[in-house]
Amino acid sequence: MPFPSNKLTRLQTAIFLSLAFIYLLSSQAIQAQDKDSLPPLPVVNLNEVVLEAKVIFGSKFEAKNRTGSSYYISPEEIQRFNYTDVTRTLRAVPGVNVYEEDGFGLRPNISLRGTSPERSAKITVMEDGVLIAPAPYSAPAAYYFPTIARMQAVEILKGSSQVQFGPYTTGGAINMITTEVPDQFGAMLNASYGSFQSSRLHTQLGDSRKYFGYSVEYLNYNSNGFKNLDNGGDTGFDKNDLVAKFRLNINPDGKTKQALELKLQYSDESSDETYLGLSQEDFEADPFRRYASSAEDLMETEHSQIALTHVLDFSQYFRITTTAYRNNFKRNWYKLNDLTLNGERVGIASILEDPAAFPAFYDVVRGDVDSPNDALALKNNNREYLSTGVQTKLDLHWAGEKTFHDVEVGIRYHYDEEDRFQWVDDYALVDGVMNLTTAGIPGTDANRISDATALATFAMYKIKTGNLTLSPGVRYENIRLGRVNYGSSDPERTGANLSERENRVDVFIPGVGFNYNFERLSVFGGIHKGFSPPGNQEGQVPEESINYELGTRFGFGGLSGEVVAFFNDYSNLLGSDLAATGGTGSLDQFNAGEVNVGGLELLLNYDLLANNSKYRLPITFAYTFTDTEFQNAFGSDEDLWGEVAAGDELPYISRHQWNAGISFEHDRYALNFNARYAGAFRTQAGSGPIPSDEEVASNFVLDFGGKYLLNEHISLTANVINLLDETYAVARVPAGLRPGHPFGIYAGIALRY
Repeated sequence: MPFPSNKLTRLQTAIFLSLAFIYLLSSQAIQAQDKDSLPPLPVVNLNEVVLEAKVIFGSKFEAKNRTGSSYYISPEEIQRFNYTDVTRTLRAVPGVNVYEEDGFGLRPNISLRGTSPERSAKITVMEDGVLIAPAPYSAPAAYYFPTIARMQAVEILKGSSQVQFGPYTTGGAINMITTEVPDQFGAMLNASYGSFQSSRLHTQLGDSRKYFGYSVEYLNYNSNGFKNLDNGGDTGFDKNDLVAKFRLNINPDGKTKQALELKLQYSDESSDETYLGLSQEDFEADPFRRYASSAEDLMETEHSQIALTHVLDFSQYFRITTTAYRNNFKRNWYKLNDLTLNGERVGIASILEDPAAFPAFYDVVRGDVDSPNDALALKNNNREYLSTGVQTKLDLHWAGEKTFHDVEVGIRYHYDEEDRFQWVDDYALVDGVMNLTTAGIPGTDANRISDATALATFAMYKIKTGNLTLSPGVRYENIRLGRVNYGSSDPERTGANLSERENRVDVFIPGVGFNYNFERLSVFGGIHKGFSPPGNQEGQVPEESINYELGTRFGFGGLSGEVVAFFNDYSNLLGSDLAATGGTGSLDQFNAGEVNVGGLELLLNYDLLANNSKYRLPITFAYTFTDTEFQNAFGSDEDLWGEVAAGDELPYISRHQWNAGISFEHDRYALNFNARYAGAFRTQAGSGPIPSDEEVASNFVLDFGGKYLLNEHISLTANVINLLDETYAVARVPAGLRPGHPFGIYAGIALRY
């Protein structure tokens, strides 16, 4: 069963924070009425000191002037559609390839420039510049991902611009930027309600004084779900997210300025989510059906973070930033794993992949026939994660007569671990109802601890002379990966049957980028080494590649954009055995040999009413072409790969995808439309026409977002997901076909002070 939780109830939390919000607004109003009798408190703008310490480039202007490809999702872009699903936000970025799973973006699968998208395990994900995956080195699969609805901005780095950030340097890095401590008192409340009884409550308030600032933020979003469980029941989720920041400004009037900021974060989630999808036949009949055999499936998670950041500004030319951090994450995904009939055991992925081969098992999964006792095995995928470390970055820049120099040097000591303590409960399915017949003993399934210790350093030197900017850099990673396996027969962990293994790797990751500015365009490019850590099997080598990019940024009249060609030459691609891709879930990695990934990224921006002072009509268009090809043949037991031949394509990567947005904006209102197309992709490595049972077909989805300002403090919002009510499949993993989010409409109100 899922682990015990001491979560606040949604109603209690909402009432408490709403009352606190009203109280603080009232208090501020009273203080404002008495302002003539009180001395004014100085408001000091220290955003530059703290904000820049946590961002990589921090604006669209900086993103457009880097020596490598990058993209900045601004606060305005995030607020345009009020998405809670990060995959819908990221689709607007060229080079980003995602596939959905649950329709709400709870556990996104993100690829950058053709990296394996499964659980976003092959990209570096950060929050405020800190690694945020549950265990980035030892177990990087992102069963936790920061909530986009509480983010202020998002930064995406690709190409040579990511050498400072690791350990994954092949495709790119994503940095989620949380709400900053405001310069002066401010508060907001954003609430909405709509289809499938989905609701959101988001509140935030904060203030700054000369020596102290704070921000407190709470978010709850939930839904009853859009799938229909046989015999009834919810198929949705409920998620809470709380963040508090406290900043102390030390010596703000002195020559050497300092700031100390404490960040505290807590979130929990309860989702009625399952790995069990549908067979092809059942998906075509009713794509939103959920089999009765998944009625007990439940994912429960808790995540917490504490981060302490110290910024030391010696002058406008010299800064040292240090952050100590600790992330804790625990989760138990209680879900149907396999069936046993007449002594034969078959996994759910195999059953739904070929129902004709397992007709008796298929009938039980669908609930068409009653099962014997202990026929259905539900696994408690109970795991706890720790990710902790300290990182320091030195930034020194100076200017000569005709040159500008910038040196960044950083070091990070990091430790993470995954503790698996799992067990299996057995059920019978009778009259469409799941009945527990044998309770398992905790620790009698997977019972092991994987860990990693890593020392990472980097140095980057940027020199700008005239119109030319060069940025050579190098990263070094020294990593120890280990595993201690107590075994399923030792749930007390006495060590009687202990087995251990260890792997070590150290690697230099060089890169260089350039940018040359002409009058209305610039040319940029670079070459760098791609790297992903290996597994903890002794002697396993890491994933390595040489990555190239060449592009141009331009602006002619009202038209601006970017075109980039990229090529990643893998000498050793690594695959992972994930249950999320139909595997066993061991997380063991295996070598997939040489692979070439190349493509083209296009971004265009144009305002049709650029010369109109009253209205704006901005249009954006993003297109990504990705071509993948294995250079050698190999065999794999992993369902995602199977038997691979030279010339085969990577699975789960669309060859063509595009995203287009158009907005009609006025100072009082805005109407926003976003259209996206995702090309068909294969679910197993292969070449030529995609077999129907290995294909996820292309889809076209249109979203809408609107806002109307009643006054400077109050606005009304409306959002429509999947405006044309397109019915489409998003994946065939973890087990069977899964649908995308159907038509959903949501109305809300936003208050700002």
